This record gives sequence, C-alpha cells and structure tokens, in this order.
Amino acid sequence: MLPIEKVLSRVRWDKDFGNAAFLIGYYDRLAERLVHRPLADLVFPRDDRFAFLLMDDEGVWQRIPLHRVREVYRNGVLIWQRPDRA
Repeated sequence: MLPIEKVLSRVRWDKDFGNAAFLIGYYDRLAERLVHRPLADLVFPRDDRFAFLLMDDEGVWQRIPLHRVREVYRNGVLIWQRPDRA
C-alpha cells in the first residue's frame, strides 16, 4: 500500500491524475466517526509534512494529522484505504 503522503503527492504533481474531484475521509476523534471533506477544502502547510488544516463549522482551523486519513476517493471511486489495525 502506498503511504498517504505519496497519494497526495501524486494528486498534486500528476496533472492528469490530479484533474479530478477528490474526497478525503479522516477519522474525527470527537465525533468518533469518519468525516469526508473535499480535498479543495484542505490546506497543506509547507512547514508541516504530517498534517493538514481544515476549517470547522465554527470557523476555527483544526490540524488533522495525516495518520487519521482513512480513505481517498477520486471522482466518487475509492482509490486508497488505510488497512484496519489488527
């Protein structure tokens, strides 16, 4: 399985692959469930390779570690999924 960092890098740098609608599913610890957001809603700070920023419903930026990303969809098709821990 490719690491999530490699998948996101391909979206960014491979213009043919990246020219699509992406949805990221991450585990929200407070809601205790997967939350799906469009990739376009996420901000990837240049100085933080291990997380992205996401504005919550109250307008506050939340830092989400990449290890909480569980799924990536491209044009509605699941293209990446973190394996369940044993």
